[in-house]
Amino acid sequence: MRRLIPSRALLLLSAAPLVASLLTLFNPALGRSALFLDLGLLTVAAVDALLALRLKVSVQRAAPDVMSLSRRNRVSLRLRSETRGALLVSLVDDLFEGAEAHDLPVKVALKGRSTTVAYYHVEPSLRGAHALGDHHLRMPSTFGLWTVQRRIVAKNAVRVYPDLKQLQQFDTLAKQDRELSMVRVSRHKGGESEFARLRDHVPDDGSKHVDWKATARRQKLTVREFQLESNQNLMFLLDAGRVMTGLDSGISRFDHALNAALMLAHVAARGGDRVGALGFDDSLRVFMTPQAGRQASRAIIQATYDLFPRLVEPDFDLAFQSLSSRVKNRTLVILFTHVIDFSAAESLVRRVRAIGRRHLPLIICFRDLEVEALADPKGSSDLYLKGAAAEHLRWQKSLMLELKRGGAMVLETTARELTGKLVSRYLQIKAQRLL
Repeated sequence: MRRLIPSRALLLLSAAPLVASLLTLFNPALGRSALFLDLGLLTVAAVDALLALRLKVSVQRAAPDVMSLSRRNRVSLRLRSETRGALLVSLVDDLFEGAEAHDLPVKVALKGRSTTVAYYHVEPSLRGAHALGDHHLRMPSTFGLWTVQRRIVAKNAVRVYPDLKQLQQFDTLAKQDRELSMVRVSRHKGGESEFARLRDHVPDDGSKHVDWKATARRQKLTVREFQLESNQNLMFLLDAGRVMTGLDSGISRFDHALNAALMLAHVAARGGDRVGALGFDDSLRVFMTPQAGRQASRAIIQATYDLFPRLVEPDFDLAFQSLSSRVKNRTLVILFTHVIDFSAAESLVRRVRAIGRRHLPLIICFRDLEVEALADPKGSSDLYLKGAAAEHLRWQKSLMLELKRGGAMVLETTARELTGKLVSRYLQIKAQRLL
């Protein structure tokens, strides 16, 4: 599909015959000159239009089948000109819902009968199955009187998964023996159990783990590292209810929870633990029994990539009953939620007390920075609003205290800090042999 759009140059040139026609009102002898100008401009514009319709550019797009949420995912475009002369092409692609590409339109200078590769980056904010659509090209005609607009039908299916690039970063750091620096925890991996290896001392290491014989032999401060226990169960409970739809840093709380769960699943699977997932709102949406091996995190991705939070109340009774009936071995149960009402809190506390007899619950509570800002003495001047915010924060603190009394561990965090704090807490639980 092609369209010819008059360029600015054509519009400016069109003013010359118009001026000449106006002058004929004062001097009729200029009528013939105005007519010649009209015919000349019309002829040149027609020739230029015919030449423009012969411009041929083909486009081939290479996009990843799987993109990472809230990351820059590179898309390549292979443009080939079938025209002898040079062309300046501006290209825009149809993106899917929730996607942005700040480096569009792509502008490419093509030599005659040549091929050029260009790139742009897609940043998705919605998980799920999507597609990149048609190409829209614009290029100037030979004489610059027209802009050729062409639409090329295209479709590339894309699946947007939780943040996969954080896993790649972790694996890169692991190869450099710096995996824990990514999550800002002590380099001491385990408690005093089975010896794993010797390694270089870092500032976070305690002196009691220094191996003085190895230090003397290597002439370099060396510490012993101990293995963490493996073959233990982790189960992620993902609240997909209405409160988890709230946005933070451009994506929902649910997506922050899913990214953190994916990262921890990857870390735990590398350490020999089994990981599973349960997604719920007012019904059971996803259930994956704990699995071992490096494919466990991939299995969680495939099970949850099209799971989205809905505007319904979460059923904690259903979630914990499903867990109790299907997972019998002692398990670290990690629940991601954001409780803001009394009935849900009462149900959660009751279920945590019941499940704590067999499993080890860890409740992840998101801090609400907007409410905290309202309660700040230097914040809102509305005393009623400030008092309501402060009262809500006091209620949340009392809820966390109730959960701890019921046998649960509680991690209160912002969405941005979630992944690092969660992995750190997991490693502390393993080192202290709480599971």
